[in-house]
Amino acid sequence: MQNTESTGTTGAEEGLSAAEAALNADLEALSQQLAQAETAAAEMRDTLLRERADLENQRRRLQRDLEQARKFANERLLSDLLPVCDGLEGGLAVETADVAAMRQGLDLTYKALLKVAESNGLKAVKPTNQPFNPELHQAVSLIDSPAHASGTVVNTLQTGYVLNDRLLRPAMVVVAN
Repeated sequence: MQNTESTGTTGAEEGLSAAEAALNADLEALSQQLAQAETAAAEMRDTLLRERADLENQRRRLQRDLEQARKFANERLLSDLLPVCDGLEGGLAVETADVAAMRQGLDLTYKALLKVAESNGLKAVKPTNQPFNPELHQAVSLIDSPAHASGTVVNTLQTGYVLNDRLLRPAMVVVAN
């Protein structure tokens, strides 16, 4: 009898040991999975923080580049205008009473200025003897003119300008009634 009792207890102990071993194995596997998940989460958190930092750095770089572009946007235009300024300075430095020579110098300087403006996308609107266009012209007055058809620009009082197909200033005109 003793023999059966010791076998029964040993069997129960072995059953408990096997169950404990299985639980311990499951616990160990779950602990490993948890550690792997925590490592993966830490790596993802690190990656997220790096990506956020990269995006912030890129945003700052773009902001700095935009500020630089705004600051120096007119650099080309202004460097093109320097010869015109030089021409005006030279004309002002000349001490002469010859109005014709002065007028000729001013005309050359004006042409140089128009050339710079046109090379930078500025076009003059001089609509004399053309139909009135309210998108490009501003009518200052109406006059009766038998020489012109109704709605035709008789005189341009102030030249208008278009910058790259966008109206910068309308031409001020007198229109035939």
